Amino acid sequence: MTDFEIVFFAIATLMGLGALFGYLNHRVLKLPHTIGLMIITLAFSLAVLLVDLMVPMVDLKTPAQDFMERVHFYEALMHCTLSFLLFAGALHVNLDDLLERKFAISTLATVGVLISTFLVGFLSWLLFRWLGFSVDWGFCLIFGALISPTDPVAVLGLLKNVKAPRSLEAKIAGESLFNDGVGIVVFLVLVAFFVGGGGDVHAGADSAGVSAETPQETIGVAKIVIMFLKEVLGGAALGLLFGYVAYRAMKSIDQYQLEVLITLACVMLAYSVAGALHFSGPIAVVLAGLLIGNQGKRFAMSPVTVDHVEKFWSLIDEILNSMLFLLIGLEIFLVPMGSFKLVLAALLSVPVVLLSRFVSVSIPISILSVRRQFSRGVIPILTWSGLRGGISVALVLFLSQNPAIDPETLKLLLVSTYMVVLFSVIVQGLTVKPLLKWFMQKES
Repeated sequence: MTDFEIVFFAIATLMGLGALFGYLNHRVLKLPHTIGLMIITLAFSLAVLLVDLMVPMVDLKTPAQDFMERVHFYEALMHCTLSFLLFAGALHVNLDDLLERKFAISTLATVGVLISTFLVGFLSWLLFRWLGFSVDWGFCLIFGALISPTDPVAVLGLLKNVKAPRSLEAKIAGESLFNDGVGIVVFLVLVAFFVGGGGDVHAGADSAGVSAETPQETIGVAKIVIMFLKEVLGGAALGLLFGYVAYRAMKSIDQYQLEVLITLACVMLAYSVAGALHFSGPIAVVLAGLLIGNQGKRFAMSPVTVDHVEKFWSLIDEILNSMLFLLIGLEIFLVPMGSFKLVLAALLSVPVVLLSRFVSVSIPISILSVRRQFSRGVIPILTWSGLRGGISVALVLFLSQNPAIDPETLKLLLVSTYMVVLFSVIVQGLTVKPLLKWFMQKES
């Protein structure tokens, strides 16, 4: 088979499984689409592993592993689907609501991520050492960086099924849209500092111009600050530029087919150019989406165009969301569960991440509450609704591409990340709606 045929076969297989499992969820489980899809996929994957364990001569695990290795989850998410998912999410977020709560959102997306990164790093270092794992402090910090940002895909998917108060919904959506961009930058900076590596901004630790041969001690604080500002501010400026160009182009015409094409081109070009310039692609497409989804809908699109643009991006969002959560469920074929001690470390990582999330939300909200009032239960709701998803899995899989990382350390981080993501999507995703209802009833 040619490379194109292999890619087409992989996409066709994922589409077929997504349609089948989605149908089963709709008819049997009746859970929210992405959560139900992931649960069925996980059950299917575990069944394959069980059959392989009980009847070794069948050997179903090997072709499943080969298939998942060919999919390249990191590449599939970070280079292909993430830009579309972020743009689709930003397109439906009310900019006025974000601006009204800009201090809370920006603080949670920056200070909150940094607090969580260092707290997860410290607590996981203590946990892993206590269990007998020899893990460097730097890798625990990297684990903190990749697991701290809430996943916008998972969070925005959750908000479709949860009727939260407008102010609370704006905080949850706004934080998730921006903290992943910040979190990815922090992750890449830490990888460059503690590990080194090669590649570009979205494919390697050299995202800030640090090669594999660069000694760690040459990467000072000033360089780290410059790396961070270049990624964040450059991505923001680029997103606004592409969003404005698309807005002006759409305002000068009234043809919905062409205007849908303009939005598609805006996403792909903004994300690609951001990667080439070593800017943050996620931040770029989020800002472009916010501009087009608000100013564009009000002043540049006719009602017919608005309808077609919204339906197009909603469909893109549903399809790619399905593929993403399907892949997360199938990733278990590549997760080496290993010893009981490894599984225990992964399980105990869940409360570590939740506690760190609680603290990283409590500190900014408590400080901001001195000057403004927040909804009842905002801290526990923000803590529990902060889902982790595909971005965390993609980042930890990216680490596996670096031969400088000890295989045992990599295995520990991979299993811990996967366990946190499973708990986050399944348990938190299914219980945040009752939690929200409970607080709303107490408030009324």
